[in-house]
Amino acid sequence: MEVDVEDDRVLAIRGDRSNPDSQGFLCIRGRSTIEVPDNPARVLRPRVRDRRTPDAWYDTTWDDALDRVASAIRTAGPGRTVVSRGHGNSSNGLGGQYSLRFANMLGLHHWDPSIVCWGLGGFGLWLTGITETHTIEDVRDHSDVIVLWGANIASQPLTAPALVAARRRGARVVAIDVRRTEAFAQADDQLLIRPGTDTALALAMLHVIITEGLYDEEFVRAHTLGFDELAAHVEPCSLAWAAERTGLSAETVIEIARTYAGAGAASVLIGGSSMHKSGNGWHAARAISCLPAITDQLGRPGAGLGPRHAGRVHGMGLGQLTDGTQAPPDRMISEMSSIHASLERGDVDVLLLLGTNVLSSFADSTRIAAALERMPMVVAFDMFENETIRSYADVVLPGTSWLEETGFKATGTHLYLMDQVIGRRGDTRPVREVLDGIANRLGVEDYLPWSSPDEALDHVLDHPATGHVTVDQLRADGGKVALRTSPVAHPDLTFDTPSGKVELRSARAAELGVDDLPPYDAPADDPHPLRFVQGRTIGHFHAFYDHGQALPTLSRREAHPSLWISESDAAPRGVADGDRVRLHNDRGSMEAVAHVTERAAVGVVWMRDGWAGINDLTSGARVVPDAAAAAFPAGQASYEAWVEVTRLDA
Repeated sequence: MEVDVEDDRVLAIRGDRSNPDSQGFLCIRGRSTIEVPDNPARVLRPRVRDRRTPDAWYDTTWDDALDRVASAIRTAGPGRTVVSRGHGNSSNGLGGQYSLRFANMLGLHHWDPSIVCWGLGGFGLWLTGITETHTIEDVRDHSDVIVLWGANIASQPLTAPALVAARRRGARVVAIDVRRTEAFAQADDQLLIRPGTDTALALAMLHVIITEGLYDEEFVRAHTLGFDELAAHVEPCSLAWAAERTGLSAETVIEIARTYAGAGAASVLIGGSSMHKSGNGWHAARAISCLPAITDQLGRPGAGLGPRHAGRVHGMGLGQLTDGTQAPPDRMISEMSSIHASLERGDVDVLLLLGTNVLSSFADSTRIAAALERMPMVVAFDMFENETIRSYADVVLPGTSWLEETGFKATGTHLYLMDQVIGRRGDTRPVREVLDGIANRLGVEDYLPWSSPDEALDHVLDHPATGHVTVDQLRADGGKVALRTSPVAHPDLTFDTPSGKVELRSARAAELGVDDLPPYDAPADDPHPLRFVQGRTIGHFHAFYDHGQALPTLSRREAHPSLWISESDAAPRGVADGDRVRLHNDRGSMEAVAHVTERAAVGVVWMRDGWAGINDLTSGARVVPDAAAAAFPAGQASYEAWVEVTRLDA
């Protein structure tokens, strides 16, 4: 993007037409960041309080605030201190590395943020071994069939122009989702399925492809393991079986399977967190990744798995600020049900929240709230207050925005320098300085061995993928560098498994305590009649900027939680469009405004994620064993939720 600055004030933010990735497009989230630096709601000075009431806050010095934090960690000890990082203050690409380095060097627990986001889906792909993605440019230029499986172009705005261009040259686009998303408008085929049945659809497609002989026998023999076991596994997954579970017709299932298998080059764009927040629905990633493996849709242009959150292209990598450090041997596993249990036992005395709102992001959040109520010290590093800070924080450390520090952004094809363009506001600090201040007080003096932020960034950029570019070179060359990566995923047909092949049956899965073949587990019966699902919109990302309400542009777009509900479900409940409603189940409740729409499926209600109260409704039940969560950041909870909806004035 381009930023106009005068007298240290941001005058305008717009898309950069010369940017090879965005080509000038800038979504509403990007445009709204002009409202961040001088926002009156922003936290600009360290704040502390001695009792947890709204009127107890007072501003203090950095020395006093950091002394308090360091003293609490010293008293608690490293084994009773947790660092939990989110995305809120990490948009410059370095926050995650700084936080993990800090936790490693001080011997602290560290919760991986992917357990509230993409981790489980990534785990499924890792078990099969198809971990690389091909670029959106490759999809645009070479894919004949493009399947948007739970991937909504509203949350991936740069996907939409690529789809338009691909359709213009004749590509067929298929959208699969549990509601009629914005992607349906760009699709030739729209498949509305029941929540949690993505695995069933993928298994049935595999059944069709195998029983009709549409698979590539030579590719399967050369590059996969476990085909015979997979074939036996999907043999019972008939068209009638799939139709009963997914709600699709048998004709639709067979048509989409034949379309995919018959494509010259087919790409599947798998959804991020939303489609995997459904109990054991994460197995969908495993089942879907078997499709390209048996149809020779890997290692060539236009084929494979397309861009997804946290997906990497072939050859991508960066230097690590954690070099020379290691995790303590007794570090708590990032598995959500274990975290719940640990908090309820009182195992954590100090919780350091770096740009994250745990009440918004953790499942079964009423249990989190009860644990925070008893916790001696909660520290938050953020730009804006949120419900976790308001209710439970004892110290708030104000962070800089991405405009006030230097960092980077990498896509599938380029890396961009995000240079500081304005001065820090108030008494804010970047995360590296905050963590360095705490580390020094605890006797760790080499937390920042680099002489400057640029030198630390040079360490990260020192990788073959970037051509070992430096910050100075980026500044001299217009702030960007083309990455030395492949637009094609797995071009060498080597896969991220012990065998180096695609493992349709995963021995590694069995060793970690999960099924060696992707199972379909039907959603459990529940006394509440409506399946509650959540997803993304273009106007938000998790709970950023106090659920978007701190920025006027985002607040005007979404001023309150909006619940999508079908007319068939709304009418019997006396609910009309615009009515205030209460969602409730045995775990909790929240209020919303009803949006009665034919785009919602019968029996399903939907809301964009991140709103306060959503996770009062969701299940924190375990999904994977500790061994799996330790091997891969897959420790997400079930997040399953069934609810009833009641009109508030009824």
